Amino acid sequence: MDERAREHAEVLVGWSARIEAGDDVIVDVAEDAHDLGVAVAEELGAVGANIVSTYGSDELSRAYLKAHDGAFEAGDHALALLENADAYLRLGGGRNTTATADVESETRQAYSKAHSEVREARMDTDWVSTVHPTRSLAQQAGMAYDEYQDFVYDAVLRDWGMLSERMANVKERLDEGSEVRIVTERDDHPRTDVTMSVEGRTAVNSAASVAYDSHNLPSGEVFTAPYDTEGEVFFDVPMTINAKRVRNVRLTFDDGEVVGFAAEQGEDALETVLNTDEGARRLGELGLGMNRGIDRVTDNILFDEKMGDTVHLAVGRAYDANLPEGEEGNQSAVHVDLITDVSEESFIEIDGDVIQRDGTFWFEDDFEA
Repeated sequence: MDERAREHAEVLVGWSARIEAGDDVIVDVAEDAHDLGVAVAEELGAVGANIVSTYGSDELSRAYLKAHDGAFEAGDHALALLENADAYLRLGGGRNTTATADVESETRQAYSKAHSEVREARMDTDWVSTVHPTRSLAQQAGMAYDEYQDFVYDAVLRDWGMLSERMANVKERLDEGSEVRIVTERDDHPRTDVTMSVEGRTAVNSAASVAYDSHNLPSGEVFTAPYDTEGEVFFDVPMTINAKRVRNVRLTFDDGEVVGFAAEQGEDALETVLNTDEGARRLGELGLGMNRGIDRVTDNILFDEKMGDTVHLAVGRAYDANLPEGEEGNQSAVHVDLITDVSEESFIEIDGDVIQRDGTFWFEDDFEA
């Protein structure tokens, strides 16, 4: 086993999930994440936690969804398992990144809606999602396997305490602000000019730990839950949505809702997401990527949305951590991130003050107001 897998497990269990003796932990292991699963089990044993492991296979999911008649019900056993768990650790790393590409969109929607209560129960735990570097993910990223391993561990094994201090600057500005405006004016693609309200919302300093209301490893973003969105956005970072390639997405917002959309590739996958339910056409998240250790697009949202010089907007569900107590925020069975590059000919304003220009924040060297 690569010794870095053990370090990954130590960060996941200790820093990210903050597992303690006696905690009841579900570990969901993808097909090719075996080594990380073993390392995590060893770490949980050393801590004195209680473990239940499950097999999170995309190929297994495809077989089930293709064979089912579509009248899904969420079993009480799945809900009971999560309701009695303190933490849920998802170790991604499947054999085929497009294993479910031929599952009908109606089937996906029906399954997602039927399992909304299970999904909410999972999010009520101290859940953390991470990935083990696999050959399929390396291929998807267009990288050699050894190169991809180095990339993943460089993104995961960071000084998270130091990064959290830098991201706290952005969290503070978002918490104090009322309106965010994002503008890109590059000649090579359509203009972005979008505004959204963040007043009354609490931004999350996503430093890869549940102690920060952060649930991804790696992380490295500051995110909040916007509303009253107006304008147009062009998302130029390609991605895979429901096992289908999506590229060059355009969304138009009016009165907080998506009223127009297009994509150069994968428009049907985008349309499926937006038609899931009423909340799927409203924003659930605005995120600013700040992990400079992620320096390239890999077609994996866990990494790409955290990349420095990017902004992502997610249609669908808002996270409770961003909302005032007692407020629901945007509700949806989906939460799908779309990413735009803000490294050049771009700026971000909060209440009219530029806080980032061409990917550089106001507290960084070479910032030009």
